[in-house]
Amino acid sequence: MPTTWILSANAGRARFFSESDPTEPLQEIEDMVNSAVQLRTSESETDRLGPTSASGSGHNIGMGQGASLSHNAQAGAPNKQWEPNQTPQERATEMFAKDIAAYLLKAQQEGRFQQLIVSASPEFLGALRPELHKEVQQAIKAEFNKDYTHSNAQQLREQLHAQQAKLH
Repeated sequence: MPTTWILSANAGRARFFSESDPTEPLQEIEDMVNSAVQLRTSESETDRLGPTSASGSGHNIGMGQGASLSHNAQAGAPNKQWEPNQTPQERATEMFAKDIAAYLLKAQQEGRFQQLIVSASPEFLGALRPELHKEVQQAIKAEFNKDYTHSNAQQLREQLHAQQAKLH
């Protein structure tokens, strides 16, 4: 019988469960925590965030914003206060999604699972999807945009079955 892994995740935590036999309890095999998203910006960043940091302003896309634009644009930045269009928390979430994707790919290549069920908060699911390798994506048999990271194994199984029943 193929082994199914269940990933329950959000931006701060990812729990991995294994199911070899549907009549047996789920086995938690990994619990990854992303402590970086729980930090305040002042705890994770030492520099002052400027008025154009992580915003959708014209400063971040190189629009005409002043006389020195041509010089700064050649250097790769529209102005001296340029910051990437991403907050530290968004960056931490993206890096956590990459770590999870790498873990899943390695486990799949080692033959530790053949099928995958993904249950993640909607925001984190959006960050995780583009990071998953094509082989891992093909192993996904169900995907739910629900955060069940605080559920125990039995509650998780019940909630996933209830979600699957809603789809059918």
